[in-house]
Amino acid sequence: MTDRLTRLREKMAEHDLDGFFVGAPAEDIFHTLAANRRYLSGFTGSMGWLLITQDVAFIAVDFRYFEQAERECPEFTLFQAVGGMDKWFARLIGEAGLAGQRTDGRASTRIGFEANDLTVATFQAMKKAVEAMPAADRPKLLAAPAIVQELRVIKDANEIAALQRAVDVGDAAFNAVAENIEPGWTENRIAWEIERHARENGAEHLSFPTIVAAGPHGAMPHAMPRDHAVQEGDGVVIDMGVIVDGYCSDLTRTIAVGRPDPKFLEIYDIVLTAQRTAEELVRTGMTGEEAHMLAHNVIAEAGYGENFGHGLGHGVGLLVHEGPRLARNSTDVLVDGMVATIEPGIYITGWGGVRIEDQVVFEGGRARIMSGAPKLMV
Repeated sequence: MTDRLTRLREKMAEHDLDGFFVGAPAEDIFHTLAANRRYLSGFTGSMGWLLITQDVAFIAVDFRYFEQAERECPEFTLFQAVGGMDKWFARLIGEAGLAGQRTDGRASTRIGFEANDLTVATFQAMKKAVEAMPAADRPKLLAAPAIVQELRVIKDANEIAALQRAVDVGDAAFNAVAENIEPGWTENRIAWEIERHARENGAEHLSFPTIVAAGPHGAMPHAMPRDHAVQEGDGVVIDMGVIVDGYCSDLTRTIAVGRPDPKFLEIYDIVLTAQRTAEELVRTGMTGEEAHMLAHNVIAEAGYGENFGHGLGHGVGLLVHEGPRLARNSTDVLVDGMVATIEPGIYITGWGGVRIEDQVVFEGGRARIMSGAPKLMV
């Protein structure tokens, strides 16, 4: 974690911040702040806060997590958070050396936080604690850019290895179930069989609830599985992901149960061509919009541009949806070390849909495909 703290401190200096606060206000391991906290500290508990300065890094947890924090976060100083935040936040500021004037004596110290991911209740508790301090000691609380999320966009070798392990477990779960699906299986059964196999073979969690959509139901990109039996000839969209070592996978395949109709083969071929085109032609230096248009143009030229309504893909890491964003109007620039999905689709109300998704990592200026689950050849 040393390198991550070093890079954070460089960002803090760029934004003239003496301290940076990261917290998880709700017991939600999938919350962005929990991901930021784990990225910087390695802490896997459900509640806790970080306060990082140029010289020291604190992890504040309550009694439930003292031992866990000491074991998982050796580079952090343990701060025992007793009572509500309005009771202990000022004490934490003092122990971190952030009370009073800045070292040059010009102004109050400056503590930044990522505004997009801090609840109003947490901010009010922080503000209450600061306002109770002597006026000369009060730091300024400042909404900072999303600097931790920016750091997380570029994966290091250990992160890419963890992501590959998640991809492999997800691929294996899909393969084990997809080859056995037959008419009469319900969407719910397919989803459950995938989850069961994944959990029995190394997955800590699913990275999101599995999507299974048969026949016309597949026209909804985020359709939830139903107690509906798959019919002979149905196309079935399966979108699934798992978590291994804290990192996520995301995979979509559309399969045909039995003999598909000619329309399915036509749509599938267009989507597969669009996906392969994007994977082969996408390059670092492109914006997210330029990457998106590689696939969109193929689909539009085939006459289905209006039926591809979502973005080409998104970043994947500690969260299944993070930067970069590959979509219309995305100015995110692709660089080596990013991990993202490439998942074009066509959705036709009353008929169904086809989506094909791989996870890729950008290396040497190009996309290397991480996903290995087979695709239907048409």
